[in-house]
Amino acid sequence: MSIKTLFLETRKATERIVANLEIEDFSAQPIVDVSPPKWHLAHTTWFFERFVLKTFSKDYKEFNPNFEFLFNSYYEGVGERVERHKRGAMTRPKVSEILEYRNYVTKAVEELLLCNNSYDLLEVISLGINHEQQHQELLLTDIKYILFQQPIYPIYSALNLLKENLEDSQIQQWQKISEGNYKIGFEGSDGFHFDNEKSNHKVWVDEFEISNKLISNEEYLQFIEAGGYNNFKYWLQEGWSWIQENKVKSPMYWVKKAGKWHQFTLAGLQPLNLKAPVSHISYFEADAYADFVGKRLPTEFEWEIASSKLSWGQRWEHTQSAYLAYPKFKKVAGAIGEYNGKFMINQMVLRGASVATPNNHSRKTYRNFFHPNLQWQFTGVRLVK
Repeated sequence: MSIKTLFLETRKATERIVANLEIEDFSAQPIVDVSPPKWHLAHTTWFFERFVLKTFSKDYKEFNPNFEFLFNSYYEGVGERVERHKRGAMTRPKVSEILEYRNYVTKAVEELLLCNNSYDLLEVISLGINHEQQHQELLLTDIKYILFQQPIYPIYSALNLLKENLEDSQIQQWQKISEGNYKIGFEGSDGFHFDNEKSNHKVWVDEFEISNKLISNEEYLQFIEAGGYNNFKYWLQEGWSWIQENKVKSPMYWVKKAGKWHQFTLAGLQPLNLKAPVSHISYFEADAYADFVGKRLPTEFEWEIASSKLSWGQRWEHTQSAYLAYPKFKKVAGAIGEYNGKFMINQMVLRGASVATPNNHSRKTYRNFFHPNLQWQFTGVRLVK
């Protein structure tokens, strides 16, 4: 597939995600970690305008000079921006204007590609495509959180497009991995990768065994029913403080009705499928569960080494690795250098992919990262012994 075709398909895919929304949904921001759908539509467009069109197209005229301030996310090198927690207060510009903006920028990039196929341009467009794919996943997770705030539990799509509650039919097995030096990180020059996946380097690991299956809702329910959320001995101190302060008693989206557990999905509120992998749990909860059953989470290196022996893609999988730079990691020059490197503090690495991850956006070296208290992503647990 040509980069032009991939670019156009990516832009259309984002717009398909919001096609089921009502106009009132587009500006909602219930918490700071959730961005309004309208903001996602505009920010992913701003990325192409700022880093592609304003850099490579001499004749480009920006759509609206105010949008640089309104839809910059965190790029200090670009300039001032709206504070993150105020994104939901922006009832203007209207959704219709944002859609015009998307069309305007998409056409401008398409025209640029007709006369410029330089390596530098294609590299930045490729980054923009992958950036937008990241936001497609964020869009779905943010939409789910927004709809969950409604007391009637509205349905995004009755088709259950993400198959959130798909059962794992594998028989439980433990894959043994021998001790040794293993290569970690993206290797070579072919294929897209983010800067935080390099440089390729060797890591020593001791022998370990890793589960072929993710922890199910049924297994996690045993932790709840055994009083896991009320027993400090399973929890890291920050995790214990977090569940006490926020009154956390279960994974996000679990709802008890008439004495039975249900789970809110993008297809509405459904009975909890006990055989499906547990989802929407924080690192704190994943670590506490592992302690409860006398096992542990894998390191990100163990996960990558074992990945060829595993089936992965239903949930982002928590690891016990802090998000840090690899040896010889270098931030690229300019504002794009802020993409990953400056977040390498106080966050934990997740590996794999989830049911919300776009096709062809995952690879074994991909390093996702979130703060340890966050639940709203499609996150799950795989154990090591």
